[in-house]
Amino acid sequence: MSQISVTDLISLDERELEERFILSSGPGGQNVNKVASAVQLRFDVVGSPSLPGEVKQRLLRLAGKRVSKEGVLTLTARGERSQERNREDARTRLIALIRRAAEVPKRRRATRPTRASVERRLQAKSIRKRTKSTRSRVTDE
Repeated sequence: MSQISVTDLISLDERELEERFILSSGPGGQNVNKVASAVQLRFDVVGSPSLPGEVKQRLLRLAGKRVSKEGVLTLTARGERSQERNREDARTRLIALIRRAAEVPKRRRATRPTRASVERRLQAKSIRKRTKSTRSRVTDE
């Protein structure tokens, strides 16, 4: 079978993808009730030998509700009229998701606000306090 190139280091074997064609509720006119043009693409993230461990973890986090408890990612494409275009759309979305998961996030460095920014914030708070205090009711004393 052929390989699907995702990044320079990651490529998927086509046998890892499972495609089912289902009836679509999208565009297609009378054809919509007869032809199964929507695609349900399933990819076993946990069992995939093509993905490194940290990419799997990030992919599972990114995919969210689209991943089952068993670790199978399901994407549904039904926006196009033809089966082939929906199939391409689902694969493109899968590849984009894996590419996002392959990016190593930058580590956040803890920083402290500058003295000037703290002073600006406190100045803005005191101005806001004065503005709001003028709106309060005047009591007779």
